[in-house]
Amino acid sequence: MGVHVLLASTALKTVSVTGLWLIPLLLGALTYHNYNSYDPEAKVLDKEPRREYDFVVIGGGSAGAVVANRLTEVKQWSVLLLESGPDENEITDVPSLAGYLQLTKLDWQYKTEPTQYACLGMKKRRCNWPRGRVLGGSSVLNYMIYVRGNRNDFDQWESFGNPGWSYRDVLRYFIKSEDNRNPYLMNSKYHGRGGYLTVQEAPWRTPLVAAFVEAGVEIGYENRDINGEKQTGFMIAQGTIRRGSRCSTAKAFLRPIRGRKNLDVSLNSQVLRLLINPITMKAYGVEYIKYGRKRVVYAKKEIIMSAGAINTPQLLMLSGIGPKNHLQEMGIRVLKDLPVGENLQDHVGAGGLTFLVDKPVAIVQNRFQAFPVTMNYVINERGPMTTLGGLEGVAFVNTKYANSSGLWPDIQFHMAPAGFSSDNGQIVRKILGLTDEVYNTVWRPISNKDAWTIMPLLLRPRTRGWVRLRSSNPFHYPIMNPRYHENPFDVATLVEGIKIALQVAKATPFKQFGSRLYTRPLPNCKHLDFMSDAYIECQVRTISMTIYHQCGTAKMGPAWDKEAVVDPRLRVYGVHGLRVIDASIMPTIVSGNTNAAVIMIGEKGSDLIKEDWLKQNR
Repeated sequence: MGVHVLLASTALKTVSVTGLWLIPLLLGALTYHNYNSYDPEAKVLDKEPRREYDFVVIGGGSAGAVVANRLTEVKQWSVLLLESGPDENEITDVPSLAGYLQLTKLDWQYKTEPTQYACLGMKKRRCNWPRGRVLGGSSVLNYMIYVRGNRNDFDQWESFGNPGWSYRDVLRYFIKSEDNRNPYLMNSKYHGRGGYLTVQEAPWRTPLVAAFVEAGVEIGYENRDINGEKQTGFMIAQGTIRRGSRCSTAKAFLRPIRGRKNLDVSLNSQVLRLLINPITMKAYGVEYIKYGRKRVVYAKKEIIMSAGAINTPQLLMLSGIGPKNHLQEMGIRVLKDLPVGENLQDHVGAGGLTFLVDKPVAIVQNRFQAFPVTMNYVINERGPMTTLGGLEGVAFVNTKYANSSGLWPDIQFHMAPAGFSSDNGQIVRKILGLTDEVYNTVWRPISNKDAWTIMPLLLRPRTRGWVRLRSSNPFHYPIMNPRYHENPFDVATLVEGIKIALQVAKATPFKQFGSRLYTRPLPNCKHLDFMSDAYIECQVRTISMTIYHQCGTAKMGPAWDKEAVVDPRLRVYGVHGLRVIDASIMPTIVSGNTNAAVIMIGEKGSDLIKEDWLKQNR
């Protein structure tokens, strides 16, 4: 996803282009635009928590923000939202600056374990895993692409023994959240209007994305709404943006309700562990640290884990809920033996497929002057800074390994009007963690050249990874091993995906730009015939890129499923008063960007809580 970030350095290059004196002006303008233009955009107040609440929600990210909103709709319920990071700032609102936020204090800055199967072009063979440590979570760091997944994903969840999770059941929750502002979707029965979450196309784009969609049609796919009746096809990306600015879940679900008296939000509050009565197995409190002081808060009804697919399993294990042998190795008292941290899944993409063009139509850092670009964004809410992190097109295609119906594609394309070195090596290489040898050999020679790229990603990987504790110290980062590409079939599918991407690039619509494949080989693959199956496999293993979709580490399943951590109502097995409502519960990863699905899980999970507790009071 790294090519999506080069506009970040365009804006930040203000220092060299215009001088340090302009920085306060730009930040002041952004502040005015983001927080004073209309009331719902105002910041969420950081409050000092009380001793006890009805519900304590851990994690204010893509799911937690939704849960906090929906639970406080019940006026007699008190809710505390604990978030380990700070609130958003002026920079996080700018769509094109997504990459600049990585490797900052808003990012947990996780890394995978070294592997011999993938990430071979990254330093120490480790892939960076950005995760949001900020109110709004990873919806603040992501590239804002709004994709729900395939209807077959959810029907499969139900077939695993999870009633209520079929596509028919969850569609209404997608619609409930959404305020879709694309004119051509206004009458679609698959989309909502008036919800908290704004979804629309970016107001600015390059002509390359039109060629991308037209090329898809030429090779046999339809230009369609991939969130509608059928998923297979090409489209200009829809994103979670509002008036040209990022619409994170904090902006969508928390800022508008910041005045509710039954909601408290505590920022910079890192949870250490859950408090669970070992006799009754009731979760009754949360131990956390804020401003260097350890504190405790109690929950009368439930604790809801919404800390994400890495932090949720970490906190469960620190609290004695997890694999028995592993917890004993860590010196943690075992309260409930459950396969927490297993079933880790992620979408891994194949990066580096670059096409050069002769016309000045791509995003190139040196072409954009920081001051006019920024002012166009601030005043008109338009221009290059509104692009979805640099990404413009999305497609879903079928390889020869895909479902025979053609309706459950196995490869997704992300199209970006830029290459790895369009930012002159300032940001992309850093956030990807590319080695100097790989970057200098392959991409430095085309710095600031007009280029575009397609990134194929594997929609349903067959490998399953894991998250485990490094120690019993809550401040030690967990160990993360996605086991990318250990299954040869995953690699074979991506190889076929790259072949389809090459068909797209060779189609007639791109000829007007003089588009052609950049043919400098990767240094560790140069002994292979360029773009042979063997070479493509080498590329897939070398430029392995997370698409930031980690999930599955607290699997939802029926009681007879030995891999399940939570039941279909998201309650942790064997522990009263504890639920998980985030990406961790996915039995299998959805076919597409996960953020919309996580928001849906937040919506449905909130309804499950209301059903369970309000039913008792009838």
